[in-house]
Amino acid sequence: MTLQTQLTIEVHDVNGTVLATASDQGQAQLVYYQPYQEGDRIVVKSEHPNQYVMLQLDDTMPATFVYLATTSYRLIIPFGEKKISYNPKSYSGDIHALSVRLATAAEISSYKNVALNPFDQHENDSCYPHAVANVETRGESVFAARNAINGNCFNAGHGAWPFESWGINQQDDAEMSVQFGRTVEIDCIALTLRADFPHDNYWEQATVCFSNGDCETLHLTKTNAKQVIKLTPRRVESLTLKNLIKSADPSPFPALTQIEVYGYEVK
Repeated sequence: MTLQTQLTIEVHDVNGTVLATASDQGQAQLVYYQPYQEGDRIVVKSEHPNQYVMLQLDDTMPATFVYLATTSYRLIIPFGEKKISYNPKSYSGDIHALSVRLATAAEISSYKNVALNPFDQHENDSCYPHAVANVETRGESVFAARNAINGNCFNAGHGAWPFESWGINQQDDAEMSVQFGRTVEIDCIALTLRADFPHDNYWEQATVCFSNGDCETLHLTKTNAKQVIKLTPRRVESLTLKNLIKSADPSPFPALTQIEVYGYEVK
């Protein structure tokens, strides 16, 4: 039986003023009847840290299993250039339905993509998984690392949603890490390469290195299909995709649309 925890959702303005709030034991549901303004934030609070929750901070995105490592997570509402990597309907309009609840025992114990988090942002240090990279093309939101863990596998184009991706700015030493925020046991990785051919190139080989010191080499092909690679099962807190070797195709633009990592929680 999951220990009950008070959960809260708030909307804050740029000055930190609470514009709306909802709180309850084990869950919180908030309907916010105003258009978001630049600088607004959604704040998710938990009475206790280290909680598995189902989180939905916009009704254009699915409720998603995430791990709250701390007692507070702040999501900055995207505007302007930051917004074009999202569905145009996301965080738009004047009615917003937000929810969070404790995950069930079945949800916690299930085999799942432990890299999925459409609510990740650069500033995130509490709501896991979290994606980070040593390069993102021109610093543009449509090429940010977070795009590769948002669950969107549309890869026939590049640029604004639905074709956002992780772009490496033609950098030979590009690396991207997925931080899980806790220990997970994984046995499979799936990569969806961006496939806007002939604009795009692709990687023939990549190396995935794990927080326990292990590394495995991945052999990839030119395809728009998801490439699923079974891994030796191991317990890790993070992994890094590195040593990306592009093909001899003339395009200088390989990119990653999505990385999925499958496994279980370690309790």
